[in-house]
Amino acid sequence: MMIKTLISIAIIPIWTAVFLVGCVVYYLMLTLFGSKNIHGVSRILARLFIFSGFQRFKVQGQVPDKKNGPYLYLFNHGSIFDPFMIIGAVPHYITGVGSKEQFTWPVWGNIAKKYGLISIERKKINSAVKSLSALEDAINNGISAAIAPEGTRTVTGKINEFKKGPFHVAFNTGVTIIPVALKGAYNAQNKNDWRINPGKIQTVFGSPIEKKDYEKMDIDTLSNWVKREIQKMIDN
Repeated sequence: MMIKTLISIAIIPIWTAVFLVGCVVYYLMLTLFGSKNIHGVSRILARLFIFSGFQRFKVQGQVPDKKNGPYLYLFNHGSIFDPFMIIGAVPHYITGVGSKEQFTWPVWGNIAKKYGLISIERKKINSAVKSLSALEDAINNGISAAIAPEGTRTVTGKINEFKKGPFHVAFNTGVTIIPVALKGAYNAQNKNDWRINPGKIQTVFGSPIEKKDYEKMDIDTLSNWVKREIQKMIDN
């Protein structure tokens, strides 16, 4: 336990320095070029943030082809590394939703706004519906999106109950769903512990679930299907 604490004390200043410098550079590039035009830079920085946290990063599964999109990437949520694991693995620009609180955080909040993330206030139904409607508009305009159906990070390491919102988005847009498993992220850093544990993390893409596959299902059936697919990838 003490060794883990000492390792984290050594890692966190390095990660923080890399993160802050990267954010300044990225913010300037976002201002000059716009998020949709610099996704390659986004991927490089996301991987750099992972690497500076002393994590080995690997992508598995068939990476979706942008020309067959848009896609709705649905992933399990366990760590602060999650957004970097998504951005670092997906080869094209994506939007998503983030809790309203994130948009008030120093540095990160400004970048989230400029990047094009959509703020969501989950405890207020009208606000959440409006946010998901904005997400649907983006998908209908050909922009892929990523969202964690759990809503918040797990505190147990097990996948939490899925919210219905992302599946309403799927039914309303007919978008192709890509189940995504983020493996090792909870062990790397989680909500219960400030420390970072060096190790290996993986983004695993599952098989696409197209509109024709789910259009006759109800929301609970589709939600359970996606959850099972993600769990299977985590267990393998």
